[in-house]
Amino acid sequence: MPVDPTASLAPTARVHPGAVIGPGASIGEFCVVEDETAIGAGCRLEPYVYVKRWTTLGEQNEISAGTVLGTDPLDKNFKGERSYLRIGRRNKIREHYTISRGTQPESVTEIGDDNYVMTSGHIAHNCRIGSNVVICSCALIAGYVEVEDRAFISGGVVVHQYSKIGRLAMIGGNTRVNLDVPPYFLYTEFNVAPKGLNFVGLQRAGLPTQEIQALKKAYRLLFRSALKLDEALRRIEAECLTEHTRHLVEFVRRSERGICRG
Repeated sequence: MPVDPTASLAPTARVHPGAVIGPGASIGEFCVVEDETAIGAGCRLEPYVYVKRWTTLGEQNEISAGTVLGTDPLDKNFKGERSYLRIGRRNKIREHYTISRGTQPESVTEIGDDNYVMTSGHIAHNCRIGSNVVICSCALIAGYVEVEDRAFISGGVVVHQYSKIGRLAMIGGNTRVNLDVPPYFLYTEFNVAPKGLNFVGLQRAGLPTQEIQALKKAYRLLFRSALKLDEALRRIEAECLTEHTRHLVEFVRRSERGICRG
């Protein structure tokens, strides 16, 4: 059966016969779930949630009132072809949020696991959001953005299309991210600029002291020396190479937009 017998559907909910509703899922009043969607086991949709076609939710997601998942891309090049939104497990997406599916035919917008997405914002087409990410209220994530695991995006942040935000980076409120943001560090100002290590995030993630000290030295070489970028990266590899500084160096070398150096 598309609707598991243990699922709960409110009387005013409208669930298409082609939708799959998993065990123990709860669909609230006035929700709309379109054809060719899947709602995983234990998911909870509060009233007025709209799940559009070709959207998949994994297990135990909590979606708050007024949220729309799988919207058509905000892209003038979109022609209406099939594309997807795929959301992992145990995410919390709060009130009045929109997430678009991909623009190109068969392309995907992907959201990982255990993310906390606050109110009144947007994640655009073809984004890739990792796991354990926090996105605060009124943040706007443009198309093709990539956000690595455990990043923290504060309220009112705007992220330019194709930008990348690294693992355990923290972006301060009302910052404009228009370049790639290397992992592990703290950033703020109107045009995103590095301001030090994300000490709180690193400690919460359980990084040992020696790893944090290596990242602190890498920060000084990358952002506070007068070294050219290639030389700074070579110095990091020679003087403080660890699992996390290696990821930092790889992230910077993969950057196509260029990184913010202040």
